[in-house]
Amino acid sequence: MLTDNEPLSAEDVQRFGADPLALFCANLAAVEDRIARACAQAGRDRGSVRLLPITKTVPAPVLRLAWAAGIRSFGENKIQEAMGKHEALGDLAIDWSIVGHLQTNKVKYLTRFASEFHALDSLRLAEALEARLEREDRFLDVYVQVNTSGEESKFGLQPDALGPFVAALARFPRLRPRGLMTLALFSADMTKVRPCFRLLRALRDEAVKHHPGLTGLSMGMTGDFEDAIAEGATVVRVGQAIFGKRPTSDGHYWPGLAPL
Repeated sequence: MLTDNEPLSAEDVQRFGADPLALFCANLAAVEDRIARACAQAGRDRGSVRLLPITKTVPAPVLRLAWAAGIRSFGENKIQEAMGKHEALGDLAIDWSIVGHLQTNKVKYLTRFASEFHALDSLRLAEALEARLEREDRFLDVYVQVNTSGEESKFGLQPDALGPFVAALARFPRLRPRGLMTLALFSADMTKVRPCFRLLRALRDEAVKHHPGLTGLSMGMTGDFEDAIAEGATVVRVGQAIFGKRPTSDGHYWPGLAPL
């Protein structure tokens, strides 16, 4: 992984352009405009939706420029990658969120620096987090992940398992439940995607009766966050619209950026 003191590589320049600071400012403004327009169309206040930039595969030197562009919260999928960036950017006041699946043996790393976790999906994981947070005298905001698409490849609780899980959350005072999270069906057809968002909202409306902290809905990404906002999203997780396309599996970067 690049250290924070290294200059941008040729691949970074190809991916982000010669002036990534200006690019991030422009991309961030464009995403903010999309959020504002989606909120207006849904009859919602802009302040009811939080943007969580997803920084997966974006090197630490580039994230320093993103921070200079006004981005203060970074969402990471993999704990090892997040740890390296946290160490490299330790002088910056960054709020780190982990949004990907977490194994229990990695809990000790997350609780050292993350302020938020969006993929709580088992009591075993909740127990491991609670024990480590107690040891470190910390608290952690969490979103309960629900599999609303029915895909076997996705993590998350099955919808019918959410009720008992919510009832058990009182056993973990170090966890601060903030809402539910889902990964919708990956499709350009919003008639297939929006039912995932609609289901999560219905599950939230029921769950909040039993745990008043579960008001949030973490749902929607670059390609579908306007529809997620229309369905009630309070957190949208946006990566490519800000940082461009991710590297391919062989480590090469796609030239240019994702369309805004």
